[in-house]
Amino acid sequence: MFAAIKAQHSGVDVCVNNAGLAHPEPLLSGKTSAWKNMLDVNIVALSICSREAYQSMKERKIDDGHIINLNSMCGHRVLPNADIHFYTGTKYAVTALTEGLRQELRDAKTHIRATCISPGLVETEFAPRLYSQNAEKAASVYSYYKALEALDVANAVVYVLSAPPHVQIGDIQMRSVEQVS
Repeated sequence: MFAAIKAQHSGVDVCVNNAGLAHPEPLLSGKTSAWKNMLDVNIVALSICSREAYQSMKERKIDDGHIINLNSMCGHRVLPNADIHFYTGTKYAVTALTEGLRQELRDAKTHIRATCISPGLVETEFAPRLYSQNAEKAASVYSYYKALEALDVANAVVYVLSAPPHVQIGDIQMRSVEQVS
């Protein structure tokens, strides 16, 4: 992917890591293959893309680039829902990885910024995929209150990118007004 970006657009100035998935696999009974899939997508792929984006910026002497990790409120608190406890662990890792990235970028004497945007429940294909074996359960996820919309998260990305070059927006936590936790 990064080779294609380099060929078509010279490289990356902004990287938005937006891939993420969950499987309903509790800690006491979950399938190892599903856990590994969540680790690969939510942690390893995010880290690879961050590394490659940084290398692209460094190679082209881009000193004002930005790496944005779309995380989750699950990266900051644990809900009483066994179906997402392993997923929550991966999102805590994203919180830590973003801070580690921020520190490494600062140590590298660069002005490339790293931001973590952590939305609460967003009405997307996330719940239908999480509960793909149970359409009723998937539909009920969005029935309790008005969830955030994808546009709300996109607007947070635009806000982060519009900050002056000397401003580091480290973390944005956002959720619907009606969402309790």
